[in-house]
Amino acid sequence: MSADRRAFLRFASLAPLAAAWPALARAALDAQAGPLLVLVELKGGNDGLNTVIPYADARYAELRPRLAIPRDQVVQLTERTGLHPSLAALKQTWDAKELAIVQGVGYPQPNLSHFRSIEIWDTASKSDEYLDSGWVARAFARSPRPATLAADAVVIGNAGMGPLAGRGVRALSLATPEQFLRNARLARDEGEATRNAALAHILKVEHDIVSSARRIVPSRAFTQAFPTGPFGASVNTAAQLAANPSGVAVVHVSLGSFDTHANQLAQHAALLRQLGEGLAALRGALREIGRWDSTVIATYSEFGRRPRENLSGGTDHGTASPHFVLGGAVHGGLYGAAPALDALDGNGNLPFAVDFRAYYAAFLRHCWGIAPRAVFGGDFESLLLFEKSV
Repeated sequence: MSADRRAFLRFASLAPLAAAWPALARAALDAQAGPLLVLVELKGGNDGLNTVIPYADARYAELRPRLAIPRDQVVQLTERTGLHPSLAALKQTWDAKELAIVQGVGYPQPNLSHFRSIEIWDTASKSDEYLDSGWVARAFARSPRPATLAADAVVIGNAGMGPLAGRGVRALSLATPEQFLRNARLARDEGEATRNAALAHILKVEHDIVSSARRIVPSRAFTQAFPTGPFGASVNTAAQLAANPSGVAVVHVSLGSFDTHANQLAQHAALLRQLGEGLAALRGALREIGRWDSTVIATYSEFGRRPRENLSGGTDHGTASPHFVLGGAVHGGLYGAAPALDALDGNGNLPFAVDFRAYYAAFLRHCWGIAPRAVFGGDFESLLLFEKSV
């Protein structure tokens, strides 16, 4: 046999492997990094009652004579519960049993200050406890992500580091990969050693920024279309990061403000449309690149809104609220408890049904195999939101 023919057969034998390489590379990345967690912060305190609507409860319309969504406009999920019509884009995910809705998420002794309550959610602290690191940062301090990842986490936008703040996580902040790359070039890629410990730390941080910037760049042209506007751009960037072969463990995006004290109807409808269409587009992009089954998308917000509408056509700061969890491994359905509109507290607020740390515990266990006690300092029974191993 000639040398040319032997070479041809050798390369021909590799052809099936070459064709399968993208899938093999993705499987290898998923194995080392674990599932991707996309945290979606609804800034300002989302009105849960007009998001996941108890349309069959007569008290809903009684408490909201102007704000209640008419029953015939609700996207019905069950005989008693439905979605705001602006969230119609999520119905397909619900029908596929890949959307879990966790109702009544909150915590004991709720704080109704924006600043303090989001701090509680970011750090997973008690209402009277002050911690200086985010819950994801503490999780990664105990169970570090592979050093081969481009970064442990990426915050898209200018929302602050939130749950990623702390020394236990390699977290980067960017508006878009291109902007991050431009900004990172301002940092010196300094390779010389120094005896000054503080300077050495600064130089190492700069080196890490430059190294990550080189690896976090747009690399995918999706056939999936994304909505226009800032949130559409954010989920597009999140999809780019999911497609990046270097990998990240967490992506944080935000939408808001949901602080709808006045004239809520139009403002809230527009925000929820951005949310629903953005998450539906992200699902499509993740399915396109084969990452849907290994990605978890979860919403959170500092609090809900008060059940009774105010005199300005809005709602004031409240307590418990529902949240969405989406993904190919999610066991879709309703969790927690429907809003107890007949059991409001002395301030007219809802009791909570699910502690937010139990909500987080599901992600700790599913994504990284971390016991909640190691991060929260107590036992919180995680919700059984997932049915598939990833």
